[in-house]
Amino acid sequence: MARSQCQDLPPAFDMVILGASGFTGKYVVREALKFLNAPSSPLSSLALAGRRPAKLTRALQWAAYPGPPPSGIAILTADITDPESLRRLCSQTKLILDCVGPFRLYGEPVVAACVETGCDYLDICGEPEFMERMEAKYHEKAVETGSLVISACGFDSIPAELGFTFNSRQWAEPAVVNRVEAYLSLESNKRIVGNFGTFESAVLGVANVDKLQELRRSRPRRSRPTIPGPPPPKGPTIENQKKVGLWAVKLPSADSVIVRRTLSILTDNPHGLPGGEEGPQQCEKRRAFWSTVKPAHFGMKIGFKSLLGLLRVITVGIFIDVLGRTATGRRLLLKFPSFFSLGWFKKQGPAEEEVRSASFQMLFIAQGYSNAEVAMARNAKPDTEIVTRVTGPEIGYLSTPIILVQCGLILLRQRGDLPKGGTFPPGIVFGPTDLEEQLQKNGILFDVISRSSLPVE
Repeated sequence: MARSQCQDLPPAFDMVILGASGFTGKYVVREALKFLNAPSSPLSSLALAGRRPAKLTRALQWAAYPGPPPSGIAILTADITDPESLRRLCSQTKLILDCVGPFRLYGEPVVAACVETGCDYLDICGEPEFMERMEAKYHEKAVETGSLVISACGFDSIPAELGFTFNSRQWAEPAVVNRVEAYLSLESNKRIVGNFGTFESAVLGVANVDKLQELRRSRPRRSRPTIPGPPPPKGPTIENQKKVGLWAVKLPSADSVIVRRTLSILTDNPHGLPGGEEGPQQCEKRRAFWSTVKPAHFGMKIGFKSLLGLLRVITVGIFIDVLGRTATGRRLLLKFPSFFSLGWFKKQGPAEEEVRSASFQMLFIAQGYSNAEVAMARNAKPDTEIVTRVTGPEIGYLSTPIILVQCGLILLRQRGDLPKGGTFPPGIVFGPTDLEEQLQKNGILFDVISRSSLPVE
């Protein structure tokens, strides 16, 4: 673990969970406790951080229930508005898990403190503008200090990243993939209720879309991978995907942006990113892994079994898109989230039974060619299809903590095999590790549904 030279003492903690008393934070604490001092776990010391020690103590008691909290877990005070408290916090730990969103409002001071002190940073952000701004502002300094900054280490966007690479690796030579379309469906035998913070992030994302475009124009154009065959047709706005029984519409999430960012880095680094202290065996493993990952056009859609469910999400999207562009509209959206989300989001979050009853399925329908020569033909149509799937429990309070904690454990266990420092999307860092295997062991499942030939007219 690289640290800035001004720090004489080794970190007191392996991991600090920042924002541990929040809606998602307390579930992250509960997940982390499963691995604290467990056999073969690299997590031997843990601290919780936030503004109010009393709330952190209650969150720890909730997370440890029905037993007492383990001894030795520190409660640390840190405030996003106090840079010195954040630097002091980062100097005490190897890794920060940041659960304080929206990240465009509260994330940068934490990233800045981590980069300055050489502490590693993971978050559950799904906000492209924040992630790209952090890359532009802090990447070079993070490389210098040895701070590894990785956003989107929750449901946004690990299932999409690893789901894409899992599908891509099913295309054994000479077959080549051209396009991968992911279809997300949420299921529950009770109503699905989301975190207000997620709704707030979506509203602020609309408000900051011009800033994102301005940032992208100011940055060098990213490398684009060479993808066999012509680009896929645009397709209808509303899709009736009969093959999987879903009505679907494009999902304006961070997933597509993150996957494309990983593919861009891979285009410039075909063997992936070398670890700061990796040995020959890990180097060979990394190169072998990325040699099996093939670039493809990628899109993300959200699907429902009924057209009525799809129209509901379109209505919510229109509310956010229209009202989110003005200050008055944003105040209305954030004051009445349940009304404008048609009951999907509320400030108090879901009940425990609502969380336990929910699950997700992400289907990856990939089309390509039986060999590269077929793809080179003019107006070539795909003749092969491979469908894979990622499934797991409720996305915000169960899957996200599982994913974030497993990313943290991989980082602690395999730090020398990962890049020395810098700001990166999760796929390019965690792809060659055993993250997929660890997720499988903890309820995030990957499987192949079908392989078939497509009729070619």
